[in-house]
Amino acid sequence: MIELGVNIDHVATLRQARRTWEPDPVWAAVEAHLGGADGITVHLREDRRHIQDEDVRRLRELTHIKLNLEMAATDEMVAIACRLQPEMAMLVPEGRHEITTEGGLDVAGQEAKLREAVARLAGAGIVTSVFIDAEPAQVEASARIGARVCEVHTGPYAHAFHARGRDPESPAVVAELDKIRAAGEAIRGLGMRFNAGHALNYFNVQPVAALPGVRELHIGHAIVSRSVFVGLREAVREMKRLMREAARGA
Repeated sequence: MIELGVNIDHVATLRQARRTWEPDPVWAAVEAHLGGADGITVHLREDRRHIQDEDVRRLRELTHIKLNLEMAATDEMVAIACRLQPEMAMLVPEGRHEITTEGGLDVAGQEAKLREAVARLAGAGIVTSVFIDAEPAQVEASARIGARVCEVHTGPYAHAFHARGRDPESPAVVAELDKIRAAGEAIRGLGMRFNAGHALNYFNVQPVAALPGVRELHIGHAIVSRSVFVGLREAVREMKRLMREAARGA
């Protein structure tokens, strides 16, 4: 059954705007769990712009659903993950000047480095995921480095969906969705788990949730944004309902 991982980075973004103690990301994780989230995702960036080391430590200790730690494949981040033991570590590209992650990780272009990081994480008992664009070469490289999960970057689909007036039958939208579908089939064919995420929201999530074999969707900004008006529990419930409806209908 399809699962929802809720990214709570933007709760920490709000806190860091005032450099204070609230809102607490751990509280947000609990609320998301009560709303039906199957997991919590946080990105511990090298510049610590939102989530802090102490947040990850407390999330690991105090929450009772799986924790997915997004991270760059650096020695520092791998060491932190090995120490804190999240259920999953997702390797992502990272740029200091980007607002959010802007594209998939170039696994094919840095296999040796990433293979070493994956081996260290696996040695610590951590499932390793890679965030990739929907490209066959990246899927194949992910299998070669030993990743157990591929999360397909859904940003190009989401941007096409918005640009084409939220028309899921637009040729541009269908083309992007087909790329994700093909990547998912290749991922599963190579024995890895197929996850997806980035820029998904309440309007565009259902076509992705209906794709064959997709296991988890990771969604943050849309849920945290809606929670301003309806509360985090309800925002998570609404997203989970849309996902489950689409998956059942498929």
